Amino acid sequence: MKSGSAPINPWRGTHYKRGRFFNPHTPPQRFSAFVKWVSTRKPGPWRDFIPSTPGTKPPARVHAETLRVTFVNHATFLLQTHGLNLLTDPVWSERVSPVSFAGPKRHRAPGIRFEDLPEIDGVLLTHNHYDHCDVPTLRAVVERDQPAIFCPVGLDSMLRNIGFREIYELDWWQCVHWRGLPVHSVPAQHFSARGPFDRNQTLWCGWAVNAPEGAIYFAGDTGFGSLFQEIAQEFDHIRLALLPIGAYEPEWFMGPIHMTPEQAVQAHDILRASVSIAAHYGTFSLADDGETDPVDRLQAALAVPDPARCFWIIDEGCGVEIPVLTPACSSDYQPQQPTAG
Repeated sequence: MKSGSAPINPWRGTHYKRGRFFNPHTPPQRFSAFVKWVSTRKPGPWRDFIPSTPGTKPPARVHAETLRVTFVNHATFLLQTHGLNLLTDPVWSERVSPVSFAGPKRHRAPGIRFEDLPEIDGVLLTHNHYDHCDVPTLRAVVERDQPAIFCPVGLDSMLRNIGFREIYELDWWQCVHWRGLPVHSVPAQHFSARGPFDRNQTLWCGWAVNAPEGAIYFAGDTGFGSLFQEIAQEFDHIRLALLPIGAYEPEWFMGPIHMTPEQAVQAHDILRASVSIAAHYGTFSLADDGETDPVDRLQAALAVPDPARCFWIIDEGCGVEIPVLTPACSSDYQPQQPTAG
């Protein structure tokens, strides 16, 4: 499993055929549907650029059962627990595109300056789309810290060329024990591509780090489906779930690969997560939902108070501590922000 040695296992046959991966419970999207979307697009409004102030420098480490989460933005989070620092789908580039002069551009700066990041021990990479797999950022991370990286099947060679040496390439439901913590690759409902001819030649996934106090689940990019029941059955206690809420419009086209905010709430309930945090919104305009639409719809879905539901929306650059036990959430509950070290 280290450095590309992950064996083919029985699960792979359920989502791999004739050299390409697929979603077991979702029919493939036809190219004609893409053409229809492009020719009929009605994108919602975005400000050209959203001014913001970088968050405070995170602590170098947190130890034992403490779990500190810093939201950089989009799908990038800094996870700190048990003396380890993990970074999810890191993106600090101005554009998420194969070229620097075109493609989706940032509408807001990263919530934490790259130079303020503590030493990174591991990177959780969910798939090869440019807004999740940003080569300039990955190269900067590996040149600075030489961390381990966890990736789905098919990305080992690319990551080795970037400079990574400790690479764990996993298929769905494979697990590696790393520095005392089991790191599981879990299913996602999405696709992969970095160009017009490599669609679905590499896998996509989510990650679950199964710490003693409860699993930390990072969904990455996914549509809504039975995968959440499967994950809930596998992990008795999910302490934290990072769930995507954006890039869902138009739903007739994006539905198979991106959840709506309402579906993210359903996923939270199915997972029985102690706390969920919203991800994948407000930074890059990737579909037709407007800048504030995902948060507006999530807040509407959470409007009816539920004492057992803790689904947080936190600001870019904000660091929060996740309780070990389920907090008594309510509609006016605000996560406490720890003092940066």
